[in-house]
Amino acid sequence: MTNTALITGASRGLGLALARSLADAGWSLVLTARGAAGLRQVAAELDAVAIPGDVTDPAHIERLSLAAPALDLLVNNASDLGVTPLPPLAGYPLEAFKVLLDTNVTAPLALIQATLPALRARRGAVVNITSDAATGAYAGWGGYGATKAALEQLSNVLAAEEPDLAVWWADPGEMNTRMLADAVGAEEAAGATDPAKVAASLRDLVASRPASGRVSLQ
Repeated sequence: MTNTALITGASRGLGLALARSLADAGWSLVLTARGAAGLRQVAAELDAVAIPGDVTDPAHIERLSLAAPALDLLVNNASDLGVTPLPPLAGYPLEAFKVLLDTNVTAPLALIQATLPALRARRGAVVNITSDAATGAYAGWGGYGATKAALEQLSNVLAAEEPDLAVWWADPGEMNTRMLADAVGAEEAAGATDPAKVAASLRDLVASRPASGRVSLQ
């Protein structure tokens, strides 16, 4: 029986690296991201199903759930950094913060709710990609970090409520991605870890299926 994974934010960064890693391991993939052209290119490379769209759109969430009626793994990787340059909380635009919460917290929960029947049927797993900004006090990272802290607690409670599923909230550490470059600059981001290495750790996590909990991938 082929395992099936649904990965959000799969056109670049960690999502793309994980898609490639799981494809190499024989997984069937349903991939989504906002950039249609890039996503379709990845899907063609990996013989995957591409469903471009925005995870904050309820209709898109429904399309994703219908595309994966048999689901072994949900990876909530899609994320937004928020306002850049990263502002202090004293001046964080509240409307922008609401949008960030919608993308980084509400959308993952919506997708979890939509796919729970399929995940329960296969005793599957949920991976919510978080950040050390969820637990560390880094100046300028308050908006993003607050959303990731909320996602971590959401994951923690989900693990208690769904004991037949594996639920991991995974901190990937600093990776050489466009998001990190937007936050700290391209030069500093270039020295961070290759997402492919983090994806390999995540694939090993899924294969070994430890108890639900917070995990560090570096």
